[in-house]
Amino acid sequence: MSRRDDRLWRIRASLERFHGAVAAALGNAAREQRAIAAERARDMVEVMVRGQGVDRALVDPLLAGPLRNPLFGPVLAHAMADRVEAFRDWSEQGPDRLAEIVGEASPGTASQPHEVWLGGTGTADGSDGVPELWRIGEGEVPSAPEPRRFPVAVPLLDQAHLHVASAPEARATAESLVEGLLLRVLSHFQPGLVQVHVWDVGQLTGSLPGLYPLTRAGLLTVHDPARLHELLDELSDTIRRVHTGVLVEGHQSIRAVSGRRAEPWRIAVLLGNRQALKEEHQQQLQRVARNGLACGIQLFIVDIPITVNSPVETVRVAADHTATCTMTGKHVRVLLDPPLPRHAVPRACAAIAEKREERRSRFGTFADLLPEEPWQERSAAGVVAPLGFFDGDPVPVALGDTSPHALIGGPSGSGKTNLLYAMLGSLAARYSPDELELYLLDFKEGVSFAQFAPGRKDPSWLPHARLVGVNVNTDREFGVALLRFLADEMRRRADAAKRHEVTKLEQLREEDPEGRWPRVVAVIDEFQYLFGERDQVTAQATQLLEDVARRGRSQGIHLVLSSQDVAGIEGFWGKSAIFEQFTVRIALPKARRVLAEPQNDAAVELPRWHAVVNHESGVRPGNRVARVPDATRRGTFDALQAELHRIRPEELPEPILFDGSRVPVLGGLADFQALRPGEASPTVLLGQVIDVAGSAAKVRFARTPGRNTAVIGSMAEDAAGVLAGAALSLARQHFPDQARFTVACLVDDARPHADRLSKALKDEGFIVDEVPLKDFREVPEEERRGFREVVDEHARRLREINAGTFEGPVVPEYLVVYGVDAAQSLLEVKDEKTRATGVDSFRLLLKHGPENRTHLLGWWRGAQRLKNSLPPGVYDDIGSWIAFDVQGKELLSFGPEQVMSWSPRPRRGLFFDRFEHSRPQVVIPFDTGEES
Repeated sequence: MSRRDDRLWRIRASLERFHGAVAAALGNAAREQRAIAAERARDMVEVMVRGQGVDRALVDPLLAGPLRNPLFGPVLAHAMADRVEAFRDWSEQGPDRLAEIVGEASPGTASQPHEVWLGGTGTADGSDGVPELWRIGEGEVPSAPEPRRFPVAVPLLDQAHLHVASAPEARATAESLVEGLLLRVLSHFQPGLVQVHVWDVGQLTGSLPGLYPLTRAGLLTVHDPARLHELLDELSDTIRRVHTGVLVEGHQSIRAVSGRRAEPWRIAVLLGNRQALKEEHQQQLQRVARNGLACGIQLFIVDIPITVNSPVETVRVAADHTATCTMTGKHVRVLLDPPLPRHAVPRACAAIAEKREERRSRFGTFADLLPEEPWQERSAAGVVAPLGFFDGDPVPVALGDTSPHALIGGPSGSGKTNLLYAMLGSLAARYSPDELELYLLDFKEGVSFAQFAPGRKDPSWLPHARLVGVNVNTDREFGVALLRFLADEMRRRADAAKRHEVTKLEQLREEDPEGRWPRVVAVIDEFQYLFGERDQVTAQATQLLEDVARRGRSQGIHLVLSSQDVAGIEGFWGKSAIFEQFTVRIALPKARRVLAEPQNDAAVELPRWHAVVNHESGVRPGNRVARVPDATRRGTFDALQAELHRIRPEELPEPILFDGSRVPVLGGLADFQALRPGEASPTVLLGQVIDVAGSAAKVRFARTPGRNTAVIGSMAEDAAGVLAGAALSLARQHFPDQARFTVACLVDDARPHADRLSKALKDEGFIVDEVPLKDFREVPEEERRGFREVVDEHARRLREINAGTFEGPVVPEYLVVYGVDAAQSLLEVKDEKTRATGVDSFRLLLKHGPENRTHLLGWWRGAQRLKNSLPPGVYDDIGSWIAFDVQGKELLSFGPEQVMSWSPRPRRGLFFDRFEHSRPQVVIPFDTGEES
């Protein structure tokens, strides 16, 4: 064989192998195509059998024969039609049927009907299904010996997009087909559940003119033909918002989300001129088509060449008012329904718009926010409740894993308090106290949240409230205490989740059904006060807020922060880790920095009683405007609270009330009520600590050095509150014959307070040694040395105890001295016999008294005066102290560096126990008048 023949032989063999490969590929493709067709046929059969209840025996034979059988589509469609009696011909019903159908779509019908056959009457049974089939006409099989007519429908909403291709002379027929489908959809659902967008490349106006009455109700938007990108951008933003805000917890589509439909259907009608769109528009339309169905976005594409990678039903309209469609196949000729009467279409649309306006005006009171039955919702996955209305539809606020925290902003008078009442009332009505706990804190002066706790006029209280704080504008430490409590609760829940090997509250509740794990919502009104100073409080608050905001979402702990103006809060806005967690933004009229400025200025022109609710961190596509009903007038929130209080569980405790304008009463403290006689190391209560529990500032008087307490400051009332609380709490822990009290008053201002304390101790049965409580000017000179004598007597007693020569039992002795520094000059005088000064005896009393059960509770009218009573540079003998009107720098000798930031304020003291504390605490002294 020649070289040339060999080369030709090789080429021929290669071609044969190539042809074989092509044939094999074509065969594989054909088999795959048949498999896809078979799978689709089986899916359609399952839809009919399970969804529409068609007898399987009617459709199973279709699968036995060749799938190319031209009768497959018609018979299947006919089987569907036979099942539903409502599949009637519109042409037989007359034009008035449009208005009748509109009447059936009145408010109150279910928002998610299961089956809708819009060729006739519809059904709405309130189940979770969605409409699947929409009639376009009736079909005819030319090849059949006796052609049968049967209704023809196409699947649309949530199922597939619609592509209509028409011959040039059939454009009007295509538009009438689209108009009829749109009107059937609009007339069935509650007005507002379907919104239509129309874009026509060829006309500014005139497209589908019969639908224009819908524009006044916001149900129809006609877009500029030169701005297709704006429509596509709006649809893309909606898809992103729905995916991040609605399609959570693994939901694949809005249809899969149980309950009321969270988003309306949006039908975008694009009318072209048989020319391809620009490349950038084609790509964006592809993305919208691919992702839109899951988000409730439906495309009606008319005369625009496009191939989209998503379910699409194609209808090809001919000039003779017939068509073919993918539902029935190319072998079936579809006789389209005749166009709707021109005068009936706008009349029907006007009726739909009127229903929409009626619904807008009918819903909008506080009562409309509330459910029919209280406490029917569960908070495992989050809490959702409406706070207002838009066009008659509720606008919800949601707190959960995807929207963990909320930020509310609005200047004074914009309705912030009313909005909080509306939101809290809506939440409290839906979730029981076992599902939701509220911690409410109001920094401004006033009693906005005081209603939620029991009062003199109204003994009822909100069952969900565990803590109510009012008038705390000067007590920023209470905000830190609340954040610290939330951080501790967060860690407690995290530890429980770790034990059960889960990560989220929802999972913990599943694994521990017997546990009590409610959602926690903490509302802090005027929270900017918390970050108002460059000090230790701001630093602590920022650190705790960042921790709770970042990790609280998974443990079911949510923050709602509201403020008049959040623009200048450096401690809050300087940390993106905090800022980014507050994805829910609610802006009242003229609010600043709440939404994503400057891109989103929706709050600038907002009318009164309205708010922008945004679950997308404030970006414009997430805006929803809500009209907030009046929730503060009589008969609204107060009536709801009274009803919820009536049905509350009997074992539910009252909420803790912290009122910064009230002085605490010693007898009302749980710590005081828990005291009992017989304690070896009694506990001294000095005031109320600013914390969530409302606990007392405590010092344990153990038999160790330094267990004395000093009160520092010039105000007799503040000092008297501390000394009285300390003495009375000690008296409660002793039987009258087992302790002795000495009450010494050395300054005139304190005499009424000392008198009351002495009388109160005597009323308890104690013997009180009074060192004179009379005016020194009325006492003979020899008696003015009474305090010096008491000091010397205790010093001698201590020496005898240490030497082992003291006779008799050593019982606790407590010296309560008002104005210790007033006796400094007397104590400095030397004794003529011993040549010792009273200062030496006093210092001995301070140094060795506590270990021998003798303790001093004294008031000095200044930090330097206290230093004069102590050995130079030695301050350990005063183990605990409370300072009032003393600057922090004066206290550095007695405490840690944190005291430097202390600035005095009325009725507040700085408390430090060097043996117990690492940093000082702010304390409120007791009201001594009520203890008399």
